[in-house]
Amino acid sequence: MQLNAQKPNSVTQTEMEQIYQEIKTPFKYGLVMVPNDDQHKMDCPTIFRKGKFWYMTYLIYSGRGYETWLAKSKDLLNWENQGKLMSFGDAGNWDDNQKAGYNALQNTEWGGSYKLGKFDGKYWMSYFGGKEKGYETEPLSIGMAYDSKNPSTVQEWTRLPKPVLTSADADVRWWENRNKLFKSTVIEDKEKLTGHRFVMYYNAVGDSLLNNKKTRWYERIGMAVSDDMVNWKRFQKDPVVHHPVGITGDGVIQKIGLNYVMFYFGAFWQDRKGAFNRFAVSKDLVNWTDWTGENLIESSEKYDELYAHKSFVLKYKGVVYHFYCAVNKQDQRGIAVATSKDLGKSKVDFIGDKKN
Repeated sequence: MQLNAQKPNSVTQTEMEQIYQEIKTPFKYGLVMVPNDDQHKMDCPTIFRKGKFWYMTYLIYSGRGYETWLAKSKDLLNWENQGKLMSFGDAGNWDDNQKAGYNALQNTEWGGSYKLGKFDGKYWMSYFGGKEKGYETEPLSIGMAYDSKNPSTVQEWTRLPKPVLTSADADVRWWENRNKLFKSTVIEDKEKLTGHRFVMYYNAVGDSLLNNKKTRWYERIGMAVSDDMVNWKRFQKDPVVHHPVGITGDGVIQKIGLNYVMFYFGAFWQDRKGAFNRFAVSKDLVNWTDWTGENLIESSEKYDELYAHKSFVLKYKGVVYHFYCAVNKQDQRGIAVATSKDLGKSKVDFIGDKKN
């Protein structure tokens, strides 16, 4: 479907096609990070650069919940785990058993530095957290964490004591009222297109209809804004990228020329099976035109035959790298990458499924 097709800031079909040609990655290199055993699942990569190295924050699900980890690479293909950034707690806090973090204030320029920006002398990370054990057990809320030193070193990030957005807030919207707020991406709106300095895109579960089990699990992407990274308020009543059925989530922003591109994943739609990665484009950060063509990433290999979803896309030295979460039919989860240029094939595979 085409979102906001009649808005004055609409993106033309020619522009959409040009962007697709720029960002497509037809060559699957394969898995680059996998868990050490079958009891853990790896998810949601965020890539940034500091100095000579690339870094990846990612999630590990252990059965108890999510923790946030850090990995390091020289070449975007070979990664080494460094350690944890946000760990489980036992102090009775609201986020003791779920801490799923995503680096904030990254330079969004396509082919740019991919460095993390600072505000108030701190690096920032948004995360969804929760107090209950298990797989995405509700309630899940969005919190903020910060680090005053170096985001590329292993250390526990300092977290604000309370969440900044919850499904119990007085101004909660219809599309996020079911106790689960998920991934968030925070960028700086330098031109103040929204009237505020910082913008958060996040997806959540919701439904305006009472006791409607059919649609209450649907996810949609909406917005919040802030001027200090601590106090956030919702922006508009409706989501900005969504579809009639299923999941639309995990938006990540890059600016290509004059256009903002949101890479996101879809799942369980009316017209497409499984889970897959797609994109939408905007000129004002608010009104988004959805791509109607082929998926950017979809299941095609043994290691991603169940799901191929959750994007982080960047361009470096003329090559586009599309990182994503790959899930096989044994529900093993790892981080894979596809590229715009054929860089060969990875030798990494899931435990118990080694390549010959």
